[in-house]
Amino acid sequence: MTKLSVNINKIATLRNARGGNVPNLLNVAADIEDFGAHGITVHPRPDERHIRYADVYDLKKILKTEFNIEGNPNDAFTTMVLEVQPTQVTLVPDAVDAITSNAGWDTVTHKELLKEMISTFKAKGIRTSIFVDPDPKMIEGAAETGTDRIELYTEQYAEMYSKSPEKAIQPYAEAAKVAYSLGLGINAGHDLSLENIAYFNQGIPQLLEVSIGHALICESLYLGLENVINMYIHRLR
Repeated sequence: MTKLSVNINKIATLRNARGGNVPNLLNVAADIEDFGAHGITVHPRPDERHIRYADVYDLKKILKTEFNIEGNPNDAFTTMVLEVQPTQVTLVPDAVDAITSNAGWDTVTHKELLKEMISTFKAKGIRTSIFVDPDPKMIEGAAETGTDRIELYTEQYAEMYSKSPEKAIQPYAEAAKVAYSLGLGINAGHDLSLENIAYFNQGIPQLLEVSIGHALICESLYLGLENVINMYIHRLR
Protein backbone atom coordinates (compact mmCIF):
# COMPACT_ATOMS: atom_id res chain seq x y z
CA MET A 1 0.00 0.00 0.00
CA THR A 2 0.98 3.63 -0.29
CA LYS A 3 2.70 4.77 2.90
CA LEU A 4 1.34 7.63 5.02
CA SER A 5 3.85 10.03 6.53
CA VAL A 6 2.20 12.51 8.90
CA ASN A 7 3.53 16.06 8.89
CA ILE A 8 3.50 17.32 12.50
CA ASN A 9 4.27 20.99 11.81
CA LYS A 10 0.76 21.99 12.97
CA ILE A 11 1.30 20.29 16.32
CA ALA A 12 4.42 22.41 16.80
CA THR A 13 2.51 25.54 15.74
CA LEU A 14 -0.09 24.88 18.44
CA ARG A 15 2.60 24.31 21.05
CA ASN A 16 4.50 27.45 20.11
CA ALA A 17 1.38 29.62 20.20
CA ARG A 18 1.04 29.17 23.97
CA GLY A 19 4.63 28.50 25.00
CA GLY A 20 5.56 25.60 27.20
CA ASN A 21 5.34 22.05 25.94
CA VAL A 22 1.63 21.38 25.38
CA PRO A 23 0.95 19.54 23.20
CA ASN A 24 4.11 17.52 23.68
CA LEU A 25 5.49 17.10 20.17
CA LEU A 26 7.45 13.94 20.93
CA ASN A 27 4.49 12.25 22.59
CA VAL A 28 2.21 13.15 19.68
CA ALA A 29 4.73 11.81 17.16
CA ALA A 30 5.02 8.54 19.09
CA ASP A 31 1.21 8.26 19.30
CA ILE A 32 0.89 8.86 15.56
CA GLU A 33 3.27 5.97 14.97
CA ASP A 34 1.32 3.77 17.40
CA PHE A 35 -1.92 4.66 15.60
CA GLY A 36 -0.48 3.11 12.42
CA ALA A 37 1.22 5.88 10.42
CA HIS A 38 4.22 4.71 8.42
CA GLY A 39 6.35 7.79 9.03
CA ILE A 40 6.74 11.29 10.45
CA THR A 41 7.46 14.38 8.35
CA VAL A 42 8.77 17.72 9.57
CA HIS A 43 9.49 20.90 7.64
CA PRO A 44 11.61 23.24 9.75
CA ARG A 45 11.93 26.80 8.47
CA PRO A 46 14.63 29.36 9.26
CA ASP A 47 12.42 31.33 11.68
CA GLU A 48 11.45 28.10 13.53
CA ARG A 49 7.84 29.29 13.70
CA HIS A 50 6.64 25.71 14.06
CA ILE A 51 9.18 22.87 14.02
CA ARG A 52 12.37 23.94 15.76
CA TYR A 53 15.74 22.58 14.77
CA ALA A 54 16.06 21.13 18.28
CA ASP A 55 12.79 19.21 17.68
CA VAL A 56 14.37 17.45 14.72
CA TYR A 57 17.25 16.12 16.82
CA ASP A 58 14.86 15.07 19.60
CA LEU A 59 12.52 13.28 17.20
CA LYS A 60 15.36 11.28 15.70
CA LYS A 61 15.98 9.71 19.12
CA ILE A 62 12.46 8.36 19.58
CA LEU A 63 10.98 7.61 16.16
CA LYS A 64 10.54 3.98 15.12
CA THR A 65 9.17 4.56 11.62
CA GLU A 66 10.53 6.49 8.63
CA PHE A 67 11.64 10.06 9.30
CA ASN A 68 11.28 12.56 6.44
CA ILE A 69 12.78 16.05 6.74
CA GLU A 70 11.62 18.65 4.20
CA GLY A 71 13.15 22.02 3.48
CA ASN A 72 15.25 24.37 1.41
CA PRO A 73 18.87 23.14 1.47
CA ASN A 74 20.52 26.20 3.00
CA ASP A 75 23.65 25.68 5.08
CA ALA A 76 21.88 25.26 8.42
CA PHE A 77 19.33 22.83 6.98
CA THR A 78 22.01 20.78 5.23
CA THR A 79 24.14 20.52 8.36
CA MET A 80 21.14 19.41 10.42
CA VAL A 81 20.10 16.72 7.92
CA LEU A 82 23.63 15.34 7.67
CA GLU A 83 23.85 15.13 11.46
CA VAL A 84 20.41 13.64 12.02
CA GLN A 85 20.55 11.27 9.02
CA PRO A 86 16.79 10.73 8.53
CA THR A 87 15.33 8.07 6.28
CA GLN A 88 14.56 10.67 3.63
CA VAL A 89 15.27 14.31 2.86
CA THR A 90 12.84 16.16 0.60
CA LEU A 91 14.22 19.30 -1.02
CA VAL A 92 11.66 22.12 -1.26
CA PRO A 93 12.40 25.55 -2.82
CA ASP A 94 10.80 27.62 -0.05
CA ALA A 95 11.34 31.35 0.10
CA VAL A 96 12.33 32.53 3.58
CA ASP A 97 8.96 34.27 4.07
CA ALA A 98 6.79 31.51 2.57
CA ILE A 99 3.75 30.65 4.70
CA THR A 100 3.69 27.21 3.14
CA SER A 101 5.22 25.53 0.11
CA ASN A 102 3.87 27.10 -3.06
CA ALA A 103 5.90 25.74 -5.99
CA GLY A 104 8.09 22.89 -7.08
CA TRP A 105 11.72 23.18 -8.14
CA ASP A 106 12.81 24.43 -11.52
CA THR A 107 15.07 21.43 -11.91
CA VAL A 108 16.58 22.78 -15.14
CA THR A 109 17.68 26.15 -13.78
CA HIS A 110 18.83 24.69 -10.45
CA LYS A 111 20.16 21.39 -11.75
CA GLU A 112 23.76 21.86 -10.59
CA LEU A 113 22.71 22.91 -7.07
CA LEU A 114 20.36 19.96 -6.80
CA LYS A 115 22.97 17.52 -8.14
CA GLU A 116 25.42 18.71 -5.52
CA MET A 117 22.92 18.44 -2.68
CA ILE A 118 21.59 15.07 -3.79
CA SER A 119 25.12 13.69 -3.97
CA THR A 120 25.94 15.05 -0.51
CA PHE A 121 22.90 13.46 1.12
CA LYS A 122 23.13 10.15 -0.70
CA ALA A 123 26.77 9.80 0.36
CA LYS A 124 25.40 9.57 3.93
CA GLY A 125 22.86 6.92 2.96
CA ILE A 126 19.89 9.30 3.08
CA ARG A 127 17.12 8.70 0.55
CA THR A 128 16.48 11.83 -1.50
CA SER A 129 13.36 13.39 -2.98
CA ILE A 130 12.75 16.61 -4.94
CA PHE A 131 9.49 18.58 -4.68
CA VAL A 132 8.22 19.21 -8.23
CA ASP A 133 5.17 20.36 -10.15
CA PRO A 134 3.52 17.78 -12.45
CA ASP A 135 5.61 18.97 -15.40
CA PRO A 136 7.38 16.28 -17.46
CA LYS A 137 10.28 18.66 -18.21
CA MET A 138 10.86 19.28 -14.50
CA ILE A 139 10.65 15.56 -13.79
CA GLU A 140 13.19 14.81 -16.49
CA GLY A 141 15.43 17.45 -14.92
CA ALA A 142 14.97 15.84 -11.51
CA ALA A 143 16.06 12.48 -12.89
CA GLU A 144 19.28 14.06 -14.11
CA THR A 145 20.17 15.17 -10.58
CA GLY A 146 20.45 11.57 -9.36
CA THR A 147 17.57 11.84 -6.88
CA ASP A 148 15.86 8.68 -5.68
CA ARG A 149 12.34 10.10 -5.76
CA ILE A 150 10.21 13.09 -6.58
CA GLU A 151 7.35 14.49 -4.52
CA LEU A 152 4.50 15.74 -6.69
CA TYR A 153 3.14 19.10 -5.50
CA THR A 154 -0.60 18.43 -5.32
CA GLU A 155 -2.18 21.81 -4.55
CA GLN A 156 -3.51 22.11 -8.12
CA TYR A 157 -5.08 18.66 -7.87
CA ALA A 158 -6.75 19.54 -4.55
CA GLU A 159 -8.16 22.80 -5.93
CA MET A 160 -9.61 21.15 -9.06
CA TYR A 161 -10.84 17.94 -7.47
CA SER A 162 -14.30 19.13 -6.45
CA LYS A 163 -14.98 20.50 -9.94
CA SER A 164 -13.61 17.66 -12.04
CA PRO A 165 -11.67 14.77 -10.51
CA GLU A 166 -10.79 13.47 -13.98
CA LYS A 167 -9.21 16.75 -15.08
CA ALA A 168 -7.56 17.19 -11.69
CA ILE A 169 -5.75 13.86 -11.81
CA GLN A 170 -4.76 13.92 -15.50
CA PRO A 171 -1.49 15.92 -15.30
CA TYR A 172 -0.41 13.97 -12.24
CA ALA A 173 -1.05 10.60 -13.87
CA GLU A 174 0.96 11.71 -16.90
CA ALA A 175 3.76 13.06 -14.71
CA ALA A 176 3.85 9.83 -12.74
CA LYS A 177 4.25 7.80 -15.91
CA VAL A 178 7.23 9.92 -16.92
CA ALA A 179 8.79 9.59 -13.47
CA TYR A 180 8.23 5.84 -13.37
CA SER A 181 9.76 5.40 -16.83
CA LEU A 182 12.85 7.26 -15.61
CA GLY A 183 13.24 5.01 -12.57
CA LEU A 184 12.11 7.60 -10.03
CA GLY A 185 10.09 6.74 -6.95
CA ILE A 186 6.92 8.82 -6.58
CA ASN A 187 5.77 10.63 -3.45
CA ALA A 188 3.07 13.31 -3.21
CA GLY A 189 1.89 16.00 -0.86
CA HIS A 190 0.13 19.33 -0.25
CA ASP A 191 -3.59 19.72 0.47
CA LEU A 192 -4.34 16.03 0.14
CA SER A 193 -7.26 15.15 2.41
CA LEU A 194 -9.80 12.49 3.31
CA GLU A 195 -11.99 13.88 0.54
CA ASN A 196 -9.51 13.53 -2.31
CA ILE A 197 -6.82 11.04 -1.26
CA ALA A 198 -8.48 7.81 -2.39
CA TYR A 199 -9.05 9.06 -5.93
CA PHE A 200 -5.47 10.30 -6.15
CA ASN A 201 -4.12 7.01 -4.86
CA GLN A 202 -6.17 5.07 -7.41
CA GLY A 203 -5.06 7.36 -10.23
CA ILE A 204 -1.35 7.06 -9.42
CA PRO A 205 -0.72 3.31 -9.09
CA GLN A 206 3.04 3.85 -8.70
CA LEU A 207 2.55 6.09 -5.63
CA LEU A 208 4.92 5.13 -2.80
CA GLU A 209 4.22 7.72 -0.12
CA VAL A 210 2.06 10.70 0.75
CA SER A 211 2.93 13.37 3.29
CA ILE A 212 -0.14 14.94 4.92
CA GLY A 213 -0.29 17.42 7.76
CA HIS A 214 -2.66 20.40 7.67
CA ALA A 215 -5.76 18.55 6.46
CA LEU A 216 -5.13 15.54 8.67
CA ILE A 217 -4.83 17.66 11.81
CA CYS A 218 -7.91 19.73 10.91
CA GLU A 219 -9.93 16.58 10.22
CA SER A 220 -8.75 15.11 13.52
CA LEU A 221 -10.07 18.17 15.37
CA TYR A 222 -13.54 17.57 13.97
CA LEU A 223 -13.64 13.80 13.96
CA GLY A 224 -12.28 13.66 17.49
CA LEU A 225 -14.19 16.64 18.91
CA GLU A 226 -17.40 14.82 19.81
CA ASN A 227 -15.50 12.17 21.72
CA VAL A 228 -13.56 14.71 23.77
CA ILE A 229 -16.63 16.85 24.56
CA ASN A 230 -18.46 13.78 25.80
CA MET A 231 -15.49 12.83 27.95
CA TYR A 232 -15.69 16.25 29.61
CA ILE A 233 -19.46 15.94 30.11
CA HIS A 234 -19.00 12.50 31.64
CA ARG A 235 -16.50 13.90 34.14
CA LEU A 236 -18.81 16.81 35.00
CA ARG A 237 -21.85 14.69 35.82
